[in-house]
Amino acid sequence: MISTMMPDVAQSHNATAFPENVNWDEVFLTHNKKLLNFIRKRIANHEDGEDILQMTCLEVLRNRHKFMGASRPETWVFGIAVNLIRNYYKSQHSYGFLECLDDEITADLLLENDPCDLTENRQLLLNTLDSIDTLGPDIKAMLSILVEEEGSYQDVALHLNIPLGTVRSRLSRAREALKTRIYA
Repeated sequence: MISTMMPDVAQSHNATAFPENVNWDEVFLTHNKKLLNFIRKRIANHEDGEDILQMTCLEVLRNRHKFMGASRPETWVFGIAVNLIRNYYKSQHSYGFLECLDDEITADLLLENDPCDLTENRQLLLNTLDSIDTLGPDIKAMLSILVEEEGSYQDVALHLNIPLGTVRSRLSRAREALKTRIYA
């Protein structure tokens, strides 16, 4: 619906008034479908998503004089969409339906990260940390030297006063144990 409506709205404005000679008609025509998909990934209700798409286009046209050319026009358009999505969730929060979006989640939205992927990655990280906590103190010490101190296997062997082969075999067993616990 918006793809048929937006060219008429954009054509009603004088193209020479756009800063940086941006052809907003072309921006809408080229990126409208991607913008709608971007919004639909973040808004479950398709009608609300279409409303946000229309509001985004209207805000772009209403505020096009504020576009300074510091980014690509489509980046600016998507930024406006992110702000409208944030406002949508804030208004839903006032009704007690959803939590308010914080700056980290909003930044993730702008970078087009899928919220499902972000949730899955955070859960994987928590599982990994929990699994590491179940390892013995000698394995934790080895991991600490390798990861936190950016040490080598040789550094681990010297620090723990064990042969290099022992370091390799213990780490191999620890890797397998972690894989089993994390992905079980």
